[in-house]
Amino acid sequence: MKEMIQAGTVLFKEGTALPDGLKFDSEPFSAGWRSVAGLNGYAIDRKTPAAEWTFFYLAGESKASAFGHEGQETTGRAIEKILASLKSEKCNSVEFTSVVCKAFLGMPYTMVSFHLRNLQKGMFLLKGQDSQPWKGVTLVAA
Repeated sequence: MKEMIQAGTVLFKEGTALPDGLKFDSEPFSAGWRSVAGLNGYAIDRKTPAAEWTFFYLAGESKASAFGHEGQETTGRAIEKILASLKSEKCNSVEFTSVVCKAFLGMPYTMVSFHLRNLQKGMFLLKGQDSQPWKGVTLVAA
């Protein structure tokens, strides 16, 4: 991991297809993931309609935590938990909404909150290569 995660940071799975005309700088973040430089989820979402693509925002904030003192190492452990859990997900991106350092009974820990995102062609959230929309997923306009 090269940079510290903060609210608004977006990671894409390596190899995610991008529409023609949507270009942004990215750098390797972790095995299989790239960090978007200089754009948050809102900015990416504003650029996709012109290319007839959609940057879906899946409702339901998720969280992961790691015990340890405030700092990049503890935040990194929480993020690695998140990325490991996303291997089974069909979404190709994640947007971090907050990084908070707290203490419980004197034990410091870091809590990282995030939302799943998915960049794809069209306006219907698709599951993999199928044409069937995902069942049980609530979409929220971003």
